[in-house]
Amino acid sequence: MEAIITVVGFLGAGKTTLLRYLMTNFIEKSWQPYIILNDYENAHLDAQQFAEQIEPKWVNALTGSCICCSGINELRNLVNRIPERTNGVTLIEANGTSDACALMEFLGVGLQERFLPPIQVSVVDVKNWQQRGEHNELEANQVQVSSLIVLTHLEKTSKQRQDIVIKELESLAPMATIIPMEALEVLLLPELLPSTATPTKLVHQKAHWSSCSADVPVLPGIASIYSICNALPSHILRVKGCVQINNEKGYTYFERKPDGEIHIRPFNGIPVTGTKLLTIGPGSTPSLLEEAIQMSLETMDAS
Repeated sequence: MEAIITVVGFLGAGKTTLLRYLMTNFIEKSWQPYIILNDYENAHLDAQQFAEQIEPKWVNALTGSCICCSGINELRNLVNRIPERTNGVTLIEANGTSDACALMEFLGVGLQERFLPPIQVSVVDVKNWQQRGEHNELEANQVQVSSLIVLTHLEKTSKQRQDIVIKELESLAPMATIIPMEALEVLLLPELLPSTATPTKLVHQKAHWSSCSADVPVLPGIASIYSICNALPSHILRVKGCVQINNEKGYTYFERKPDGEIHIRPFNGIPVTGTKLLTIGPGSTPSLLEEAIQMSLETMDAS
């Protein structure tokens, strides 16, 4: 029977990093993963970044809906259509605002008998855990029915901070195993059992924020990316995009995490939806994105 592993966690916690780690290690151990990515806006950007390590036919992107509610039927139908493989394993990355408890409650209903009951792995950013203000409740919800909690960003925290976070996680999810990513052995994941914990219900609207995207012209330099990210207000929790820099043949991927850190790296291939700026968070509107892009271009022209 095939294991279904759902990866959940707050925006920027490191879900895609964990997913890539799982995929790479499963492949090295002769397993055949199938990957499903969910996001409010353009999940195809993230899906393309797996193409160097796995054939595109084994990666699917669900965009424009939330798989914990409006997208659950689409997700379930997609899982049931996954081809049978030798040593198959299905890896699902939920978007960072998912009601993780609702996802696990609904996903297991109606799956084919060839699949094991889904298990949940939650990614926790130790540095920023419960530093989300009004979004703390959502972040806490995302660990309650996890079978495994993977700790990230440990290198940026003290031992005292780590102990505090682990104690809080043990209280919220007493049945979960809690480990750093480097201690994770992927072959143990299919052996995990689903959590039987009874979660505290989340007011579902708290997990739903606005999101949008805008086209981006060719930018004059990397500095324009920083200018765009810094022009967007802090209540926009996640900023990401794929752009083309003047005189460069390839494309550049960037993201601004909820703590304000900006990461830039080469993009793998050509973005199928064109160059885009995408945001998730209260107040996301196309006009806000377009204003930030225009402001960046004017700043670069002036300099």
